[in-house]
Amino acid sequence: MVLVDTALAKRARENNPIRVGMIGAGFMGKIIALQLLQYVRGVSLVAIYNRSIAAAQQAFEDAAISSYETVSTQTNLEARIGQGAYSVVDDPMLICRAENIDVIIEVTGAVEFSSHVVMEAIRNKKHVVLMNAELDATIGPILKTYADEAGVILTNCDGDQPGVQMNLFRFVKSIGVRPVLCGNIKGLQDAHRNPDTQKDFAAKWGQKPIMVSSFADGTKMSFEQAVVANATGMAVAKRGMYGFSAHGLPLKEAIKKYPVDVLTAGPGIVDYLVGAEPVPGIFVLGTHDDPQQQHYLNRYKLDEGLLYLFYTPYHLCHFEIAFTCARAVLFNDATITPLGRPYVDVVATAKRDLREGEVIDSIGGYLTYGQCENALISHEQQLLPMGLAEGCTLTRNIACDEVISYHDVIVPPGRYADQLREEQNKHFYVSDYSALHYR
Repeated sequence: MVLVDTALAKRARENNPIRVGMIGAGFMGKIIALQLLQYVRGVSLVAIYNRSIAAAQQAFEDAAISSYETVSTQTNLEARIGQGAYSVVDDPMLICRAENIDVIIEVTGAVEFSSHVVMEAIRNKKHVVLMNAELDATIGPILKTYADEAGVILTNCDGDQPGVQMNLFRFVKSIGVRPVLCGNIKGLQDAHRNPDTQKDFAAKWGQKPIMVSSFADGTKMSFEQAVVANATGMAVAKRGMYGFSAHGLPLKEAIKKYPVDVLTAGPGIVDYLVGAEPVPGIFVLGTHDDPQQQHYLNRYKLDEGLLYLFYTPYHLCHFEIAFTCARAVLFNDATITPLGRPYVDVVATAKRDLREGEVIDSIGGYLTYGQCENALISHEQQLLPMGLAEGCTLTRNIACDEVISYHDVIVPPGRYADQLREEQNKHFYVSDYSALHYR
């Protein structure tokens, strides 16, 4: 961060800001706009797309920018960017193709729509910052493959839980401690919550009930932990993770619930705790084999056991996203990006008893929730990715809390995200299921 803020200050002094285009102007997008337009030096949000043009316009208005124009052509957009002007666009591809935009922030939470946008941005050699764990966890590895080929950065963001965990993971690893768990702390976890149960809470914060439901039922957190696993090479200890209840327990006490042998035997795990303090924080557990280093870690109050606790007691989402843009554009550094192959997947699971013929609704809806599963198992059993479940038609009855496979559904034809998922499977897996392994 210290390096990044110095670099951004230099860009500001030189009147050469990082030029950002943003896709999405909803609950999170509009506050990102305020942050970048009013509170960060060295970055300029030059163009916004939103499905509702009025929402994109309002994002500029709320950030005290009234000099924007709505444009419909590539030539007009690029001319305005060159003049230092602000634009709302009616076609997201204009932002993806604009030669004088350095980085694109994708903040819709959609999978099918965003797959088109992100691939177009990559084809036009734009760095891409995702505030979209749903897309990242579903097809992030193949998107990263394309980004590498194009010579651009694909990254999730600083400030959101995956980015905060990865920053801490990198710190812990860099001082010679071996990370064995990356964890999220939740205040609530109930897989059967739905938009009806969450509508009052959503109204309090000005969010959509379906989005709040995806937090409460654990789907969003599962996507986030899959993103972390895919960036670190970690696994889950069991389907759905441990998710220990630790209400009111200090984090130092709550981590004692984890079996040390499971954490230290393999590549480490991603997981979460419910109700541990501080909320909402993230944590990394690490080990060290050197008795001399253990002595000093104990002296520094990190505990006298086999696990050393590192944590951050907050995540600040939009406040930190400018750092991600700067790391990508100025330092060619991703905050958090897939390591290579998929390590953890998020699989669709019945939220209630489902009937043959029902069409699965969206993430955070009434019919399904997502839970983490190791990617090899998900692929071998052909489990349905939560990020691709919407719109699928059930071909049999599914019991509540039963996972759904591709054998149980008819997938809508012609979706680009499905095509990319298939490319991901072919790229990282052999096709012979009898000898299934990763490349």
